[in-house]
Amino acid sequence: MKCVTEKSEDKIKEAARRVFLKKGFDGTTSRDIAREADMNIALTNYYFRSKEKLFLEIFKDILELYFKNMVNILNKPVDIKTKISDMIENDFKMMNEEPDLVIFIMNEIHKEPERLFPDLSFFKQIRSTLFCKQLDEGIANGTLRQIHIENIIPLIKSCVEFIFLGKHIHKKIYGMSEEEFNRYAQEQKEHVKAMICNYLILES
Repeated sequence: MKCVTEKSEDKIKEAARRVFLKKGFDGTTSRDIAREADMNIALTNYYFRSKEKLFLEIFKDILELYFKNMVNILNKPVDIKTKISDMIENDFKMMNEEPDLVIFIMNEIHKEPERLFPDLSFFKQIRSTLFCKQLDEGIANGTLRQIHIENIIPLIKSCVEFIFLGKHIHKKIYGMSEEEFNRYAQEQKEHVKAMICNYLILES
């Protein structure tokens, strides 16, 4: 019975995730979720009580996915240039596979930052990573530009994520096919790596 319950809960959560990413919290109804999960609405409500409870659980999972890999990369025992490259690759992969994820996060936080972003502990995790120690050491010995992690992360995310957020604009303006866009995205990713690393790392 427990296995059946867990499978039903997982099915509802996955269905709700798809609908929330597409429609957002306000645009989604419990009936939409039940329909997507191919379950009756009473059963959906039985497991999660309310749309808001289900939404908050899914939003927390999505935020952890969005930031967890970044923290892991920042703590890897490799040089800063490799970490920048790995962060860009990670963000690129995530956006390529699920471009609606970033739009969803930003839209929902913009509407209700206090409700959805009450815990900023992940920023403390970022500031205590090996990357920040390497950054401070590089600035002190003159091999890195004086810049903070709070500047580097937005540089990476804005440059990578706009490739996909502006996908339809790029394809329309430049007359790109899907294959041509994919090549363009790969090229742009390498430009972003070079641009950020060349700016951050000072010539000796």
